[in-house]
Amino acid sequence: MTYTVAAGLGVLGAVLVDLFVLRTRLVTKVVFWATYPIIIVFQLLSNGILTGRGIVLYNPGAIIGVRLAYAPIEDLFFGFALVLFSLSIWVRLRPSGG
Repeated sequence: MTYTVAAGLGVLGAVLVDLFVLRTRLVTKVVFWATYPIIIVFQLLSNGILTGRGIVLYNPGAIIGVRLAYAPIEDLFFGFALVLFSLSIWVRLRPSGG
């Protein structure tokens, strides 16, 4: 399985969990999309450092090849899946009214 496929499946899984399993529906809320760019900035910063210095390497055959801040574009998809899944669980488990 390529990193591209894994990242795509991660996004699909996280969205399905958000919408249909946990029913938090974060992807339908403006506040989620309004604050997500903050996460992207720090993700690109850390990815740029790790991949730009050669600490993290990717097999060219496992990625599309498009890079942003030295990291493959798939990292943004994978990061989105991780953040959405984590936030969905957090929102679902928080006590009522708080």
